[in-house]
Amino acid sequence: MPQVDSRQLFRGAMILTAAAFITKILSAIYRVPFQNIVGDVGFYIYQQIYPIYGIALALSTYGFPVIISRLIAQNEVDQDVKKMKEMIQTAFLFLAAVGIALFIVFYFGSSSLAKVMGDSKLTPLIKIISISFLLLPFLSVFRGYFQGIGNMFPTAVSQVIEQIVRVATILLFSTVLIRSGKSLYITGGGAMFGSLTGGISAILVLFTFVWVKRNTDIFSLRSKPFHIHWSWGKMLLFQGASICISGMLLILLQMVDSLSLYSTLIKHGIAELEAKQIKGIYDRGQPLVQLGTVVATSLSLTLVPLVTSAYKKGDGEAVKAKVTIAWKISIVVGLAATVGLMMLLEPVNTMLFENSDGTAVLRIFSLSILFTSMILTLLGILQGLGYSYAPTKYILLGIVVKYVGNVIFASAFGTRGAAFATVFALSVIVVLLVLKMKSIFGQSFASPVFYVKTGISVLLMMAVLRLWLWAASPLQSLFESERVFSVLLSFGGVLIGGAVYVYVIIRRSILAEEELLLLPLGSKLLSIQTRKKR
Repeated sequence: MPQVDSRQLFRGAMILTAAAFITKILSAIYRVPFQNIVGDVGFYIYQQIYPIYGIALALSTYGFPVIISRLIAQNEVDQDVKKMKEMIQTAFLFLAAVGIALFIVFYFGSSSLAKVMGDSKLTPLIKIISISFLLLPFLSVFRGYFQGIGNMFPTAVSQVIEQIVRVATILLFSTVLIRSGKSLYITGGGAMFGSLTGGISAILVLFTFVWVKRNTDIFSLRSKPFHIHWSWGKMLLFQGASICISGMLLILLQMVDSLSLYSTLIKHGIAELEAKQIKGIYDRGQPLVQLGTVVATSLSLTLVPLVTSAYKKGDGEAVKAKVTIAWKISIVVGLAATVGLMMLLEPVNTMLFENSDGTAVLRIFSLSILFTSMILTLLGILQGLGYSYAPTKYILLGIVVKYVGNVIFASAFGTRGAAFATVFALSVIVVLLVLKMKSIFGQSFASPVFYVKTGISVLLMMAVLRLWLWAASPLQSLFESERVFSVLLSFGGVLIGGAVYVYVIIRRSILAEEELLLLPLGSKLLSIQTRKKR
């Protein structure tokens, strides 16, 4: 196994966490200008196809590279060039087969899939996005190799570059095509092309690192005969798929909506154009949830290597302590983001998407932020403890619940029903994960007092935000447009509501000193709490 000390492992984990934070921010933010460029119908078109790209991204980022790195570490192949070559050959050929198979399924099944979605015009877009699966073996093997030898930097850089190039391509192509008078479907195809430019850019970055390190011979497939280790390939496919499913929670929920929501609206008598607009408005919730969960998720992810390290050392008390911190932070931050967004959703909706259409539906959808923060935190902890298959089962069950919920509630209540189905499915997953954690540790990770104090803090924040919206409303006449005024309401609300919430959290000592230090500006918050105690 690579001789990597715990500091280097932790630093590597922090590098990947930082990259994940940046890519998640970019992935959420670019959709706002994109929606402003193409409108609700154009956004509907893009979001119908996006889950397919999300699957390809998860496979090449969160799933297979992790398993390849584990195989390299567990089999100590880094010290044996011949064995390393065999590992690379096995991984590449297996993943090439997976990538080609997925490409065939989506490319040649594009027409059938578009019909299931209820919109045959999506067929060319599905064909474009299917090509991204052909990049899977290259991205996964390169990233897995570097992670396996303890060098996380190339993977992190490739992820960030991939997202930057993809976002730039999407915004550039959509702007040019709309100004040229092209249809929204052609514009959507141009946006989908960004998945290819981003992926190819990432491959070039990774190959550059390989070339600089003079490791190109390891990746050569010319050596004969090939030594394919079927046991490695089997582990790669099964464990990789398990980790991928855990990383695709939101993507799979979006896929259920892509497959069923628009077609359900059409079946219940809504005109095609109106149904597309309704679905496009509903899809505004996706970037809001991503932005709402990114802080809680990133903070929790920083604790995963600490949990893993303590677990491997057999330090049960340290494991429980780190798990408790992660759980409490996910609730404190996730709850604030959820309630804050629900209170400010009307101005936020107008600020980001030009109007307040769908605010009531998006308020329901916003509840996903809290549950998703809790789920991603628990998934990270369970994976750190070596539990991969149980979380996968729970997520798959949640997806089934979401589909059944769409059939029942979306049919009766439209997008409100679909939003409720998402929240209900996530709540089911949370319950199952919490029960699993209790079965492992035999205890809860926060006292009833913690939940009561946090609830009171949220209620105070809600009261202050309601007062802010009421007090600021007379100022609207001073602004030339409602959208400009909504910027004041949104940012003012975030600052005021956030300040009140943080003050109460500190004042009531809801988080311990060690927990406060993990928050942004944690040292300053801790010094404030210390002064308050005096």
